[in-house]
Amino acid sequence: MARLTDDAARDLGIRIVSPDRPGIGGSSLQPNRQLSHWLPVVRQLVDHLGIGEFRVLGISGGAPYAYATATAMPERVRAVAIVSGATPIVDLAHHEGLLPLYRWMLALYRSRPQLLRRLFCLARPILAVRPPVRLRPLILKILMLRPCDEESLRDSAAFEAVFESQRRAWGGSAEGVMADAQVYAKPWGFSLDEVRVPVRLWHGKEDRAFSVRLAEEIAGRLPDCKARYVAGEGHYSLPIRHIRAILLDLISI
Repeated sequence: MARLTDDAARDLGIRIVSPDRPGIGGSSLQPNRQLSHWLPVVRQLVDHLGIGEFRVLGISGGAPYAYATATAMPERVRAVAIVSGATPIVDLAHHEGLLPLYRWMLALYRSRPQLLRRLFCLARPILAVRPPVRLRPLILKILMLRPCDEESLRDSAAFEAVFESQRRAWGGSAEGVMADAQVYAKPWGFSLDEVRVPVRLWHGKEDRAFSVRLAEEIAGRLPDCKARYVAGEGHYSLPIRHIRAILLDLISI
């Protein structure tokens, strides 16, 4: 969802670098990958670009990658901002705080992974296509979003920023998306108390994907975390409406 940052980043003079994860978009598939496999990629990327110190922004599923980067490169990561962030699922005692779709996928992954893979392959031809503008209101209704999220996504630019990233992900291959999804169902390979750089955690109180209770638990495990729980905002509306404030806060650290 890096496109959400574009206008605010340009206005604030911030350079945004948003690489595709392996198997997503035009990036090469890396079967059986772990979260730790991302770290050499990031190190090589920032070295290639001549970047010394930098800050990391992780929105939604970008959260574990942001935490992992901060843990592995504390000498270069100045700070991290997590927005509507995913939680380490394997550490959860129960899954009530997750979106029902995530709970269903997690159950299939553990009990019938081949069926889940077939469903991903069946979904790809649909999800890899840009939907006609006239169908967008129907799509938002089908998704049964929080009112704040649905209202935010009625904006054409916001809709494009969110769903174009998903379309590009599915445009590569179903296997790439499946491999990416599996990362969230596996141990991250580190503990959150190993994240020693400053973290700014932003979470909407109306988030259905990852409940605010889960965000509060995450914040309590991070050694240096300042959390903001925003009333009236959901999983999508939070970054859509508050990205300028999020970036401004991040570069102040």
